[in-house]
Amino acid sequence: MKTKELVYAALFAALIAVLGLIPPVPLGFIPVPVTAQTLGVMLAGSFLGRRMGALSLIIFIILVAIGLPVLSGGRGGLAVLVGPTAGYIFSWPLAAGLIGWYSEKIWPKARTWKLIAVNLAFGVILVNLIGASIMAWITNTSVWAGLAGATAFLPGDLIKAVIAAVITMQLRSVSPIEEQAQG
Repeated sequence: MKTKELVYAALFAALIAVLGLIPPVPLGFIPVPVTAQTLGVMLAGSFLGRRMGALSLIIFIILVAIGLPVLSGGRGGLAVLVGPTAGYIFSWPLAAGLIGWYSEKIWPKARTWKLIAVNLAFGVILVNLIGASIMAWITNTSVWAGLAGATAFLPGDLIKAVIAAVITMQLRSVSPIEEQAQG
């Protein structure tokens, strides 16, 4: 892996940490708050591609594990990684990797609507399926209750999917995926 790729991955891990400075919105009926950090997950995959996108989220999870308060609400540490939000957090590298894989695949003919679709499929549906299922298991509730509670995230996640796709298309010429396509 090149130094430039590591820098991109570290920068996106930092971007996701900065998105964590936006205060979380607790919902009350589900122990997982609404955060802006899933926007960073979608951006990492769409803009960086599969390898660097997934790596940026692995770096981020390592920062959380060592106790840095980089999650929304200033949370961090191992307790967060075994609590109700664990499934959501651990799904992020997979989501970024799959978003990146698809983005790389369609890059020469990428359109905003295609990136919105892939962000919805992997950055919203996949993250919520994994996150809600693991949350239900950890909190000893039914999976259906977890999935029903996760529907509260859908309006905001839809907006984040659109924002990530638009930003990626606007910055397309400087994306590492563009460099791969050209070289």
